[in-house]
Amino acid sequence: MKIEKLYEDDDLIIVNKPAGLLVIPDRFDHALPSLNKILEAMTGQKVWVVHRLDRDTSGVICFAKNEQAHRYLSILFQERDVNKFYAGLVNGIVIPPEGRIENPIAEHPAVHGKMVVNRKGKMAVTDYKVVEQWPLYSLLQFQIHTGRTHQIRVHMQSIGHPIVCDELYGDGEPFMLSGIKRKYRMSEKDEQEKPLLSRLALHAYRLEFVKEDGTPIVAEAPIPRDMSACIKQLNKWTKPLNREPQVEE
Repeated sequence: MKIEKLYEDDDLIIVNKPAGLLVIPDRFDHALPSLNKILEAMTGQKVWVVHRLDRDTSGVICFAKNEQAHRYLSILFQERDVNKFYAGLVNGIVIPPEGRIENPIAEHPAVHGKMVVNRKGKMAVTDYKVVEQWPLYSLLQFQIHTGRTHQIRVHMQSIGHPIVCDELYGDGEPFMLSGIKRKYRMSEKDEQEKPLLSRLALHAYRLEFVKEDGTPIVAEAPIPRDMSACIKQLNKWTKPLNREPQVEE
């Protein structure tokens, strides 16, 4: 699997994680590939996990290359001295178009691996801003100030706008061109329509922090092709409800 490198020095390596790839090995199936093991094979040295992205989330992720850098970066993330920005396609028209969600998140009492808004959980803070909207979908920018499991996904479900293709917190339905294009006709050579997007429509596109030596780090990953294809088709076949500058692609 080809991994795009965004930044590397003696202390850390930042890459663009593909969707569908685990960050660390699965506890129950060690045969599944994981990003940390792939990077160790690429670099020929041990890497330390500093933070995580969900398996189906793509985008910017940082690993430490030595113990000192790991200690520093871990504290940095724990103390929230890192700016983390995401782009996500959600269902529906989001009102108001900008806001902050402050809802505590806890493990679901009955469903393993699922989280839920619960007043007894740990506080989670997500800022969102609409970038562009169409009659059925909205493209949002997120900045998270805490790092709870599935935070953006849970928070967006809690306000009625789950991430597109989210099987755990939404309907899990793939993004189909026939859903937005009037009089859609499938090609004669195809037996069934192929989805434009069939994975979680969430991408970590920017990460900002300052290294221990004072060096500012800014790493960006463009919106991947599958999400970009959905945005382009939405603009082509449906009428945008606003024309704010899009998240950098």
